[in-house]
Amino acid sequence: MKKSSQIFNGFIGTYTKGNSKGIYSFQLDSQTKEISTIQLAAELENPTYITITEDQQFLYSVVKEGESGGVAAFRLGEEAAQLQELNRTLEIGASPCHVYTGPNQSVLASNYHKGTVTYYKSKEDGSITAPLSVAKHEGSGPDPRQEKAHTHYSGFTPDGKYIVVAELGIDQIITYQLVNDQLVEVTRLATKPGSGPRHLTFHPKEPYAYVMTEFSSEVIVLKYNHTDGSFEQQQVISALPNTFTENNQGSAIHLTSNGKFVYVANRGHDSIAVFEVNQESFQLSLIEHISTEGNWPRDFMLDPTENFLVVANQNSSNLVLFSRDQTTGKLRLLQKDITVPDPVCVKFLNHSFKS
Repeated sequence: MKKSSQIFNGFIGTYTKGNSKGIYSFQLDSQTKEISTIQLAAELENPTYITITEDQQFLYSVVKEGESGGVAAFRLGEEAAQLQELNRTLEIGASPCHVYTGPNQSVLASNYHKGTVTYYKSKEDGSITAPLSVAKHEGSGPDPRQEKAHTHYSGFTPDGKYIVVAELGIDQIITYQLVNDQLVEVTRLATKPGSGPRHLTFHPKEPYAYVMTEFSSEVIVLKYNHTDGSFEQQQVISALPNTFTENNQGSAIHLTSNGKFVYVANRGHDSIAVFEVNQESFQLSLIEHISTEGNWPRDFMLDPTENFLVVANQNSSNLVLFSRDQTTGKLRLLQKDITVPDPVCVKFLNHSFKS
């Protein structure tokens, strides 16, 4: 008798400058260990980053429309591949690079080109409000690509008290608090000049955060103070082999739900670096580098079981599927020739169905 499979559904955000038409859906079969059924789920311009609400009812996407950019809201259909657009909120200028949903129906968008973080709310039906507050950053850094502020990530702290922003253009981690639906700055931490903090993730149980830098290709370990929203640097560790001297740009960072392993992506070295988290100091030690079997891994995601990891190689237009050893954290290649045009990020629904 054939053993039943768990089928996990996911979505892919893309650039539409080439053959892509928008957001794509896919399925991961845990039994056959294959990704399949890739199809267009929603047609829109440059949905480069997407996020799914915790209740799995709505998906929010970065969107470009003519000379404007903003966030589009979708309802997830009864069939997982279906996305029904609810509305979009747009402002003149470049579109955001990151979108995040948080507590109390909050939605955050980070804009690389404008150097801003924008706060919205989602309504009961999932549609999104006009911007309620915008925080704009000023300054520059020593790298030629740091000619001005470039906001790349914003998200809530696990306790929901603060919003943390990774400011790639000015080498800062900035903390905000919401006061009457307005973003009010609380504190700043300066990272190494020219490092370019890009993405951030929190430990699931302990007061630590892990930051991936774009320009220095390092992981910064931060200790979080929940009383005042501040951070203290604990460790800086390279995400590259000592022998690699060519161009590299760090991209995404993700942490396992048990807090034992950190994964980061290297664009240029085209690898995933795997780190183990010391369960006393919460600092990192390198386990391995593994090739992403493609060009320019922009982002990646663990599936809901964390037995698998899926990488989106932007410039080679392919997804790559790895299995993950939950004891050692190591990855093993399963499937590499999964064609998706200009993929940027991958998100899973957190439930499955049996086949």
